[in-house]
Amino acid sequence: MTYGHGARAVGVASSILAVVQEGAGPRPFDVTTRRLIEEDPAGWLAWVGLPVNGPIRPVESEVSTVLAEVDKLLRIEAASPWLAHLEVQASRDPRLPSRLLQYHALLRHRHDLPIESTIILLRPEADGPELSGRLDLHGATGDLTLSFWFRVVRVWERPVEELLAGGLGVLPLAPLAATSHDQVPDIIRRLEVRFEREAPPATITDLWSATFLLLGLRYDREDARNWLRRIRHMRESSTYQAILDEGRIEGEIRHARQMVLELGADRFGPADSATAARIQRIGDQPILNRLIHGVLRVSSWQELLTLASDR
Repeated sequence: MTYGHGARAVGVASSILAVVQEGAGPRPFDVTTRRLIEEDPAGWLAWVGLPVNGPIRPVESEVSTVLAEVDKLLRIEAASPWLAHLEVQASRDPRLPSRLLQYHALLRHRHDLPIESTIILLRPEADGPELSGRLDLHGATGDLTLSFWFRVVRVWERPVEELLAGGLGVLPLAPLAATSHDQVPDIIRRLEVRFEREAPPATITDLWSATFLLLGLRYDREDARNWLRRIRHMRESSTYQAILDEGRIEGEIRHARQMVLELGADRFGPADSATAARIQRIGDQPILNRLIHGVLRVSSWQELLTLASDR
């Protein structure tokens, strides 16, 4: 399949919802950005400064085992075809340049086409001195044996107007650009105008779901909820509702842990560090409820903790 500018998203919300329900750490950000690139590959290439000089199609992961680890590989059908490898990072990986070189060499060998490698950093925590845009390798004698160049795009350094003027697929990144907390509500309003004016109805909810998840990389989740609460498409989003439910459950569990520690401290004295750490590791609401109700029936922290394993 060949993608054009502003093509419809391919299951963004359903893919994100699956990983949210799995509780799969940072994976929702990987899913989100990959799907946004599929939504608008031309927009992403133009934004990172690569030429859009021909039709674009994704190189699917089934083609090669190495592609299972590559964020997104696009083939540009120009007069002289070439490949664009986009690697999106939300956390730091000191070995990322070496990994990028490995991908570059393997993909070049397989496809025999020029490759442009670009790292897109979503937040400052993903940055490091190794991301200079160049990897130099030296031999045993100290001589330079290889220089590998790659692009680095730091989203938080890019002007917000640049993102807001970009393609539909890059718009959800706008709140992560060079902007302030106070400016985000206005950015959300401008996203709403673009989404409503340009995106197919079936795609709008997916774009808002991606925006909501990406907001969580920089801003408090409660702020993100408040900013998007009035958006009709968010109220209809199963992804949004699943994340709200997840946040509510997490809040109830945190509150229950605190109750155990406070009630226990009143009865047995403050918990030592090992006991407090063990309670903080409990993520099961029924077990925490059992401890809360058991405080008055036992005489020590040690005895109380035995209730956590009783059935």
